[in-house]
Amino acid sequence: LVSKNSQVQRLPHSFNSRAPWPQGTDRHIFDRLDSTNLKASELARQGARAGWVLAKEQPAGKGRRGRAWHNPPGNFAASALLWPALEMSALAQASFAAALALRDVLAMLVAPPHEISLKWPNDVQVNGRKIAGILLETSQHQGRTALIVGIGVNLVATPPAAALEPHAVAPIALADIASPIPSAPEFLDLLAPSFAHWMAVLERDGFAPIRIAWSEHAHGMGAAMTARLPDRTLEGLFLGIDQTGALLLETATGTLALPAADVYFDGQG
Repeated sequence: LVSKNSQVQRLPHSFNSRAPWPQGTDRHIFDRLDSTNLKASELARQGARAGWVLAKEQPAGKGRRGRAWHNPPGNFAASALLWPALEMSALAQASFAAALALRDVLAMLVAPPHEISLKWPNDVQVNGRKIAGILLETSQHQGRTALIVGIGVNLVATPPAAALEPHAVAPIALADIASPIPSAPEFLDLLAPSFAHWMAVLERDGFAPIRIAWSEHAHGMGAAMTARLPDRTLEGLFLGIDQTGALLLETATGTLALPAADVYFDGQG
């Protein structure tokens, strides 16, 4: 892990994407929006084609289970509007594609890249600290299913300590560990092609290759963890994810597949 006194890695980078902007994908950039997910939902209701919505400032973002997502100016807040060729049961797997895309981008900017890990179900970490989160929402419009993938990245700042939940993973900002730092629009130019690639893999080849790639970078594989569900708390070892993306938890009474839970590793909570 990198200590507080570690030297910032200065990486030469023009922030030009190595891949072109995805064809058939619109780009909507705003100086300020309450929520990029809400704006993407509005575009879906209007029948807009696939695209990205980015806000340079987002004062009312949200994370999982309606939790607030603090996103000051300079950080990255964007939502992808998709009309994917996926079964309803597979839509949640898009979060793993998004996590892999985020890792691709961060690996261009962070040295060493092996410090980047993916924490189930929807967080990206650097040096064991949270740098990005993902939120999926779906809605129906004229017989089609819209999938909105909201992504927040701490580019320049982290949430204040008072805003963190008890036992939350400590946050980190890209500015703490790398230099120079891309602007939010520059980060989007890097992210959109990689996300389009992983979504194409998911739609074409199914979840199996996504599962393999995600597992290679999974945080805490084999480690002790606590999984908190609405009606119970479970303890065991994290064995990875199954063919649907559910968490595999080895407990004293057997291995369980959990499609949803709040998870904490030993020493975290």
